[in-house]
Amino acid sequence: MRAQLAFFVLLALAVIAGPQVFAEPLTRAELERHLPQPYTLGDPQNDKGVYKLINIGGIDAGYAFETEPLAPLPGFSGAPINMLVLLDPDGVFLDVRLIEQNEPIFVSGLGEAALRRFLEQYAGRSITSSLVVGSPYGAESGGSSLVYLDGVTKATASVRIAHESIMGAALAVSREKMQGLSLDPPAYPDPAHEEPLTWDDLVAQRLATRLVVTNAEVDAAFAGTLWEDDDPEARADPDGVYLDLWVVDIGPPSIARAVLDDDGFAELQRFLQISPNDEPLLLIESARHGLVGPEFVRNTAPDWISAEQGGFPVALRDADLIFDLAPDVPEGIAMILRTDRRLGFDPIRDWMLRLQAVRRHGVFQPQSGSIEFSINHATDDRFFLRPQAAAATPPWLSALRDRQTDMILLAALLAGLVGVLFFRMNQLAGTRLFTPIRLSVLALVIGFVGWWGQGQLSIVTVLGSLRATVDGGSFAFLLYDPFSLLIWAVAILGFVLWGRGLFCGWLCPFGAMQEFAHHAGRILRLPRLEPTGRWDLRLKSIKYVLLAGMIATAVLAPGQVDAVAEIEPFKTAITTLFIRDWYYVAYAAFWLAAGMLHFKGFCRYVCPLGAVMAIGGLVRGRDWIARRPDCGNPCQLCRVKCNYGAIGKTGEIRYSECFQCLDCVTIHNDDRQCVPLVLAKRPPRREPFKAASAKDMAS
Repeated sequence: MRAQLAFFVLLALAVIAGPQVFAEPLTRAELERHLPQPYTLGDPQNDKGVYKLINIGGIDAGYAFETEPLAPLPGFSGAPINMLVLLDPDGVFLDVRLIEQNEPIFVSGLGEAALRRFLEQYAGRSITSSLVVGSPYGAESGGSSLVYLDGVTKATASVRIAHESIMGAALAVSREKMQGLSLDPPAYPDPAHEEPLTWDDLVAQRLATRLVVTNAEVDAAFAGTLWEDDDPEARADPDGVYLDLWVVDIGPPSIARAVLDDDGFAELQRFLQISPNDEPLLLIESARHGLVGPEFVRNTAPDWISAEQGGFPVALRDADLIFDLAPDVPEGIAMILRTDRRLGFDPIRDWMLRLQAVRRHGVFQPQSGSIEFSINHATDDRFFLRPQAAAATPPWLSALRDRQTDMILLAALLAGLVGVLFFRMNQLAGTRLFTPIRLSVLALVIGFVGWWGQGQLSIVTVLGSLRATVDGGSFAFLLYDPFSLLIWAVAILGFVLWGRGLFCGWLCPFGAMQEFAHHAGRILRLPRLEPTGRWDLRLKSIKYVLLAGMIATAVLAPGQVDAVAEIEPFKTAITTLFIRDWYYVAYAAFWLAAGMLHFKGFCRYVCPLGAVMAIGGLVRGRDWIARRPDCGNPCQLCRVKCNYGAIGKTGEIRYSECFQCLDCVTIHNDDRQCVPLVLAKRPPRREPFKAASAKDMAS
């Protein structure tokens, strides 16, 4: 207990005494070392490290800047990924180069080469394009306006942070140095504005705008191309309507009530409560064009539809809402798209919606071609309010939605596990199937939580949070991995209910792998090696010493944090599935092999995250393992059976070392194992009969 309190004091002193380091731009000389030929730096443009970019002959080539001072989104090490961006005067990326990063997956997992290859994709791309990290749905993205950047397997969250940093910094420079973007914060619907409106009112006031395209107009647009004869229906009926589109911004409640029925309006309001920064846009198409292609997937960006405002793209995404229209609204295919106002969309400024008409030529390997039709729309400012300043909110919501299914399954698993352990722990420990049940849960943790969900918690997150605290930075990097964040939340809840045992005993994928290794050792009848009680206590202090060293490293030499974090074999065994350099694989394999001879030695003696969990367990609110006066004196059965050495000779539970395996709970409640219960079941001992002696009779 005293050792753990000492580490709390050490952590507090580290946070207080650590240097307050904020993101400062590199010096001109430092930045020039990263510049590719033939560029040089010109005059500085501001105090955030933005320079004019000069080409051969002194020609103005655009701008050069770092991402960290302009868009300091922290990565999983707690520090931003810093990149050099070269942007031409038209907003086209000339180059993006890595300056510095400490992302654990790239430091010693996949290597920096994977990140550098990802950054090479930006050259030639425009910030006016809808750049998306990922892959298009379906076999062909024909006609889609989205520009896809190939992500990095097992590092999706990290490259998304890099992408958001690049785009955030580039748009910041564009807004300041280039024409086309409004610097005013975007307006948002006024919830207090009430106005009775009908569909006819919306049309008359241009709150609903219409685009009609005939078959003849489509044919004329494709004339002279490979696809001019690939729409027989248009050729047969030139006066027929090909596209009949209505566009309505339904963010303002008064407008939404005019176009949606009561249930649809209520569904929209529920959506806006969850996503208050999204502007919903209603599209209704009643002709033969439709709104999306056959490869479209709900809750993704529409493949045939794009938008722009002020020359810059507007990110659109299906809101995935089910609704019906009001009776007087034109019938047709309807969908609600959403766009995030925080990314610059201003609903009261004129914006343009584009729809692609896509044709395919050929049968076996068709070639796709497209043309665009556009319609301008703006909503009257009486429905909106404009904030004084835009709140800088990290783009965490898409990360959460991208893992929606995983999050639901994980939440169900965690809720079920916590519920059973809290309300039915004794029944669970008492069932004869307890061991198969426990091993099934641990197998699920390895497969789903670890390998699939990449939810292995790590000391890196703790040190990254410490570094963010010391540097005065943001903790937003935690939101980019909502899957792990949910496990953290439940682990912290477990501190109060059980101490460290919930995570270390049930939710740690590498801990589960060690437990399976132990069972394999028993099946193979390998010898079991156990230190004496005194040495067991000494060895358990190692993890606290390692934790202290890592805290000191995070404060005094933050650049070495990722190197010392390799004490954990988690990245090798879980994140990369043993696909790493041989010495990392050998290190992880050593601990698993050792687990066959010695029960979970890494967890008990070395794991710095386990030390953090043990310290956090000091907030445990109760002694949840029942004890009897006979426990420890004379009964020693639970102590002997405890694989973790978490029970003292006097019978007390050392909760800082308890992994919640429930073995002692099973013994305590079993009248066939617990010695005091076994003795209590025995009938009272009767004294044997003795014949009275003559002396006794005389007396």
